[in-house]
Amino acid sequence: MAVLVLGGAGYIGSHTVYELIDAGRDVVVADNLMTGFRAAVHPKARFYQVDIRNRGEIDALFEKESIEGVIHFAASSQVGESMTDPLKYYDNNLSGTLVLLQSMVAHGVDKIVFSSSAATYGEPEQIPILESDRTQPTNCYGETKLAVERMMSWTSEAHGLRYVALRYFNACGAHPTAAIGEAHEPETHLIPLIFQVPAGRRGKVYIFGDDYPTRDGTCVRDYIHVTDLAQAHILALDYLMGGGRSDVFNLGNGVGFTVKEVIETVRTVTGCPIPAEIAPRRGGDPAQLVASSEKARRVLGWKPQYADMKAIIATAWEWHKSHPDGFGAQNQ
Repeated sequence: MAVLVLGGAGYIGSHTVYELIDAGRDVVVADNLMTGFRAAVHPKARFYQVDIRNRGEIDALFEKESIEGVIHFAASSQVGESMTDPLKYYDNNLSGTLVLLQSMVAHGVDKIVFSSSAATYGEPEQIPILESDRTQPTNCYGETKLAVERMMSWTSEAHGLRYVALRYFNACGAHPTAAIGEAHEPETHLIPLIFQVPAGRRGKVYIFGDDYPTRDGTCVRDYIHVTDLAQAHILALDYLMGGGRSDVFNLGNGVGFTVKEVIETVRTVTGCPIPAEIAPRRGGDPAQLVASSEKARRVLGWKPQYADMKAIIATAWEWHKSHPDGFGAQNQ
């Protein structure tokens, strides 16, 4: 029996596949390569280039492979783009998951771990954020993630599907071997954008807003190493395999860093003076997002291995130094 990883050619998905393979699991990867990279897929995983929105392609995969559980990363994930092109996000994130769940129900596959987001909370009522806190997204990306959670809940009621939704915060870092790492085109995530300065690909970084109600006026985020996220997805799947009930868990370090603090840490790790310029706020950006992960630690037994921001950034820097063009000619 195999684990199906949808979006397994993407950043977090590919790292989860590596961890699954290292644990001796049989893995099937499905990705349309819209934003993922064929070269990021572990060579021991069976790869299918399919689109989650295509019912025929998904049905054919379930008919060919014996799937015991699904880990679902396939989604569009840029907050800013979701505000200017919301229909793309409803199409890919919500309609795609609708097709997936229809196929899972039809083929008797009843366990799914879903890559959700802290964006489901919107502007938090308290810090750290608890799973029981109000969910009121301030951007379309978060709205689609929350809608998928609700869709899984109703599917669970009607068809016995069991799911875990993992609401995580800012993924960062790279595989400790630097074999795979973060690569997006265009790049929108803070840490790889900062790395483009010492790599000579940009002259400075922009800080989107310095008038937030935080300690230095810039947004505060909870950064979690991608390998720790990958391990949490595996623990969540094992929890469902062991009979665990459907649930929602936060994943984060419980410590928030401002944009300015992240830039300063990158300066320390790289030894490069990185010019930074203040720019207007981006739409939909909450001032602070910091998680309480106590529930995931208690119920899933999750123990993040990377808690130090300097250590997290160091793994990412090793990847970017050794892969200055990302996956380069191996992109597809």
